[in-house]
Amino acid sequence: MSQAAYFTQEGLDKLLKELHQLKSVERPSISRQIAEARDKGDLSENAEYHAAKEAQGLLELKISKMEDIVSNAKVIDPSTLDHSKVLILSKVKIKNQKTGAILNYTIVTENEANLKEGRISVNSPVAKGLLGKKVGDKVKVATPAGEMGLEILEVSI
Repeated sequence: MSQAAYFTQEGLDKLLKELHQLKSVERPSISRQIAEARDKGDLSENAEYHAAKEAQGLLELKISKMEDIVSNAKVIDPSTLDHSKVLILSKVKIKNQKTGAILNYTIVTENEANLKEGRISVNSPVAKGLLGKKVGDKVKVATPAGEMGLEILEVSI
């Protein structure tokens, strides 16, 4: 049995949309590619057919994994969280004490992390250092690039 995967409602909706795309668009497309390749004759030497069959296998594996994640998904309700300290789903404004840089992050589940969007995993070194802290707290975070001093300027949901 797989363990529970935690999501925001937005993250789960995005996953469900991707799964629907794979099942309703990608799967029929690969089936058509296989049928077209099959119509070209001898399957033993038909590279298009073998490539399409391999793509189909990878797609089905991806669909299966996504369905497993969805079946074990748990949605986090932000209204039940304490807004006074850094928790999962918190939007945090922090200051790098060494460089003075101001950074804005949202602490999210591992499944929804995307650094380009400012969404960091609750399991990342920075998030682990911030969890449970309040506005005004200063923390030292061990990162792959070395220790980083951070000050929490704002916390919101």
